[in-house]
Amino acid sequence: MKELIGTGVALITPFKEDFSVDVEGLKKVVNYNIDNGTDYLVVLGTTAENATLNEAEKQIVIDTIVETNNGKLPLVLGIGGNNTAAVIEEMKTRDVSAFTAILSVSPAYNKPTQEGIYNHFAAIAKEAPLPIVLYNVPGRTASNMLPETVSQLAKDHKNIIGIKEAAGDLVQAMQLINNTSDEFLVISGDDMIALPMTLAGGAGVISVIAQGFPKEFSSMIRLGLDRKVDEAYDIHYKIAPAINYIFEEGNPAGIKAVFRKLDICNDTVRLPLAKASEYLQNKIASFVDAL
Repeated sequence: MKELIGTGVALITPFKEDFSVDVEGLKKVVNYNIDNGTDYLVVLGTTAENATLNEAEKQIVIDTIVETNNGKLPLVLGIGGNNTAAVIEEMKTRDVSAFTAILSVSPAYNKPTQEGIYNHFAAIAKEAPLPIVLYNVPGRTASNMLPETVSQLAKDHKNIIGIKEAAGDLVQAMQLINNTSDEFLVISGDDMIALPMTLAGGAGVISVIAQGFPKEFSSMIRLGLDRKVDEAYDIHYKIAPAINYIFEEGNPAGIKAVFRKLDICNDTVRLPLAKASEYLQNKIASFVDAL
């Protein structure tokens, strides 16, 4: 799965002021990333506010991205949840012909044991029409998928080909890299430690910030993959303040403020999220002007 090495971006879903899906804005976001060095696109992840999209809106988002991308970049589709049977049903009924892999988040809210997490993904792997990238994000799911669970899943199910690791724990990431095969992709899901994870042997990142600054962030990750450490860290420290800013008041409010400043789409989010405050908007705007 070499096409998933480098910088993937977890795309936002732009909304109009009436909260409907902004199709033209979404096309602009996709083209901005295609034109500025992003390696692949992740559709309907957490950053897409997929929890607030109905089925028809999800299909609009998928169709718009697939049509706009037109085969230029690999696409990864987010299909996950805390109901194993529903995840399997969605995988089997959704048209995934345009996609390279499925990104599936560990179950949230249920707080399963490691055995429960293992059995959830084992059941999904048996039915999956595409390779699976696991997604571990304890800050949202309230349970941590341990390296031992991941390595066992990778050994037992050849179509589980990687993990988006967003525990924010570099030591855990290094354990994952060490405990899995060279072919297994350990992808950072944390923008601030994406570069050290890559330098430690990771496969790059699925990023939020990179969709707003694709040229800079994808260059940093390529330099990291090429072991050009000093040059990579020069970019990291330039981008680092913005990484803090975009998560300061929640995701995707911050990254949507970036796109508003770039005049690509507006910054509308759906409840229960709220737009970035004027104070944060100003910090983000100043950073964009200075970069």
